[in-house]
Amino acid sequence: MSRESAVFFRAGRFTASLTTSIPSVLAGIKQLYPISNRQDDFADFHIALKKRRWYSPQVLFSLNNRQPFSPLPYGQALPLLEWGLNWCVTQHYHQALVMHAAVVEKAGKALILPGSPGSGKSTLCAALVSAGGWRLFSDELALVALDTPWLEPNPRPISLKNRSIDIIKEFSCGQIFTESVKDTLKGTVAHMCPPQNATSQWQQGAEPALIIFPKYQQGVKSNLQPVSAGAAFMRLVENSFNYHILGAAGFRAMAGLMDKVRCFDYVYDGNLEHAIGQCDELVANV
Repeated sequence: MSRESAVFFRAGRFTASLTTSIPSVLAGIKQLYPISNRQDDFADFHIALKKRRWYSPQVLFSLNNRQPFSPLPYGQALPLLEWGLNWCVTQHYHQALVMHAAVVEKAGKALILPGSPGSGKSTLCAALVSAGGWRLFSDELALVALDTPWLEPNPRPISLKNRSIDIIKEFSCGQIFTESVKDTLKGTVAHMCPPQNATSQWQQGAEPALIIFPKYQQGVKSNLQPVSAGAAFMRLVENSFNYHILGAAGFRAMAGLMDKVRCFDYVYDGNLEHAIGQCDELVANV
């Protein structure tokens, strides 16, 4: 393969064409994603990662030759690819209501985990997927279909930060992780490869059943508290990337979602086995 050949790969439910010669990115793609041998030019996103300057090298992300981000240190090329792919979806995929939330599924019932940075969303998602028998839909972006309250899978690597990396490595069974990258804007980051059962079922959606707003608090006894549909609606609007862009269609999608789910605030103390048990009990009773 020449230095500037495009690599095609499936990133969740989307196809990406990546042009790069950065070794860590090419190795990361092989580790994290099914690579396609296709020869045509079709892709949902045509992206490139380029090295910039030899002294204190940096990396640039571009989509269709447009650079939406400032350059980052060269060693952060693989995390930049992941962040860039998230940006591509949030800015360009308006066939669904897109929210900042993890989604997992069990027995045909989907659990949505909205969360702000530091809430423990990704840690809980990784635990449910790697040790709880849940199927990964997405770690970052919940996609709610517009014509029906149905969740679309977008199974991509789970982003873990700081202490969560070692916690999930010790807790999980046989999962694959990228090398940790230090000193990013989010601290130390690593990605857990999506399980094969998730990537092979990327077209198989599920009906939403639960919304849990997680909040990790060390030293506090875990507890669940119901959240009213109205309060959950407004919080999800705040977590949405395109609710206002979609207008009436976004309102209908959100209202249809709220008709289907039970909502809870969940403060958990980091006991992941107990958290998995509580999520299993909740989904069994809806």
